[in-house]
Amino acid sequence: MEEFDYKAFKKMVKEHQQNDEPTSWCNSIYEDVKGDYTKVFWSDLESNPYLLEYISNNKAEGKKAIVVGCGVGDDAFSLSEAGYKVTAFDISSAAIDLCKKRYENSKIDFLVADLFDYPISWFEDYDLVYECNTIQVLAGKYRILAREKISSLLKKDASVLVSCRSRREGQQENDIPKPLDKKEINEFVHKDKLKEVFFVSYYDTQEPPICHFFAEYKKSIFL
Repeated sequence: MEEFDYKAFKKMVKEHQQNDEPTSWCNSIYEDVKGDYTKVFWSDLESNPYLLEYISNNKAEGKKAIVVGCGVGDDAFSLSEAGYKVTAFDISSAAIDLCKKRYENSKIDFLVADLFDYPISWFEDYDLVYECNTIQVLAGKYRILAREKISSLLKKDASVLVSCRSRREGQQENDIPKPLDKKEINEFVHKDKLKEVFFVSYYDTQEPPICHFFAEYKKSIFL
């Protein structure tokens, strides 16, 4: 297997960001693997253990979930297996092709869609929204807009689960992907008026280990 050129990847993303093209580079990552989802460099090929713990502790019957930037589909599959009616979308058509082939017998509705211009029928329509590592690959105003759009998918009394790399405030400002700091992830509370239900900061099992956040935020029944 050809080694992934991470330096070239960061250069490509930076160029697209500078041209005000926040997501136009995404499809190339999935096209380059030529149908082999195991070669998508950022895919863990399994769901976050905190997501699996949430699923095991919360009833899914009759509930609708949506997965933002679903990649190769691991999280969508976990939610579907738990009983959620799942919509999973990605801006990359190549990613959705991989998902449909990988899970061809599933009930998941895999769709090509843009978070910044999603179908109007999705507005405030979901019991659970799962966001994993989408905001961190964006820059500037698009990080704010992505958070706002993610929150807007929630029904009243619904939850968003947010999984991302983390950093200390003021550090790693030029990283690609750029991790979220605590102040930024807290905007789900301070700007979108959601309630923090659960928050954890932890290190993964990579060498060297990387720090992450995992959080649940809930929309009030009164919003």
